Amino acid sequence: MALSNIALDLIGSARALYQLAGETEGKGRDEDQLAFLRDERAYLNLLLAEYPNTDFAHTILRQFYFSSFQQLYWQAALESTLPELAAIAAKSLKEVAYHHRHAADWVIRLGDGTELSHQRMLAAEANLAPYLGEMFEKDALAGRLADAAILPDPAELQAAFAADRANILTRASLPVADIESRLSGGRSGRHTEAMGHLLAELQYMQHRFPGQQW
Repeated sequence: MALSNIALDLIGSARALYQLAGETEGKGRDEDQLAFLRDERAYLNLLLAEYPNTDFAHTILRQFYFSSFQQLYWQAALESTLPELAAIAAKSLKEVAYHHRHAADWVIRLGDGTELSHQRMLAAEANLAPYLGEMFEKDALAGRLADAAILPDPAELQAAFAADRANILTRASLPVADIESRLSGGRSGRHTEAMGHLLAELQYMQHRFPGQQW
């Protein structure tokens, strides 16, 4: 139930961002067109976000990492020079605080729980850790947005993220490895195989019944 509510919150934030993107673009595209009618390479996202759920340990640890990053990102985005974006950040920050708390509690419970849950969390950490560095990469677009104070500089969030991660993993009796950029490319449109499967499901209705609306 909690994960379903978190998903609804994230969909709401995504919709608000897509609406703002469509208005800013000025080409008449709404959030549905931006979400459902783009090719795979046109999606620019963290590879962590497309990682398969695998099991509950992977799902909850991935949610913790994503929520920890989002919480820092939205907090910094409150100072955006774009009022509409600052408003989205304010609403999203309230929601992500719950996401972070829920996921962190489960990471601790599973990591410091039974031998089986501990081993599954160790496996999840080993599999997800290579994706963390991508969160803080600063490409040309991120640099321009940060210079204009529209969005935060992701590189400046790494230290706070690392501290939060170390705190929760230590409490969960899990090792804390260094953050590395071993796997990346999602922000430049280079995705994992999982992305194609996600989009096939996401875009099915619009491809099967073009022009349908909610």
